[in-house]
Amino acid sequence: MDLVLVSLLGGVLALDGTAVGQFMVSRPLVAGALTGWLVGDPLMGLAVGAILEAFLLVSFPSGGARYPEGATATVVAVASTVGGDAVGALPLGVAVGLVWGQVGGFTVSGLRRLNGRLVPQPDGPRPERVTAAHVGAIALDGIRGALLTLVGVVAGRWAVGLLSTAWPLQPADTRGLLLVGAAVSAGVLLRALGGYRRLRILFVAGMVLAMVGARLL
Repeated sequence: MDLVLVSLLGGVLALDGTAVGQFMVSRPLVAGALTGWLVGDPLMGLAVGAILEAFLLVSFPSGGARYPEGATATVVAVASTVGGDAVGALPLGVAVGLVWGQVGGFTVSGLRRLNGRLVPQPDGPRPERVTAAHVGAIALDGIRGALLTLVGVVAGRWAVGLLSTAWPLQPADTRGLLLVGAAVSAGVLLRALGGYRRLRILFVAGMVLAMVGARLL
């Protein structure tokens, strides 16, 4: 039942990404908190979501470009991390989420191509056909997200359970590794938005939040 509920959550959050709503609940920070609450560890879910948010901020969903899908990636990462007692559970869960985000991006591109084939021909289609194509595309996106999450959680839990006990770093070193990775990603984002000279206040605020996050982790 836990796996079914997590998969359904992944499907719903995948819909929020583009097809329905776009209420931003599919962002990793929110998706992580929701998944953590669902599986009984909201703090861990929030931590994983915050880390993935920092990593995935540099991915701009512009036009038809392929980009990592953060919603299903975060659900998979949190569900793979929670329950692991070893130090390596958190970094490996985050790694699984990053990999699965790329897989999700490929599935989104494939679904777009499929949707293009489902669109009625422009030679006077009946309104009900247009409605059916639209609803069908939404349903396919939800099913895609749920199945992607299901496979990702099964694979992620297996991988984290297999490898977490062999993680070579201590807790402090692990936190440092994750923060360095997030800092690199934030630096790329800062560069893309105009650099330090234009965004001094944002940079300083980010540094303060990073230090607070390091203390919380």
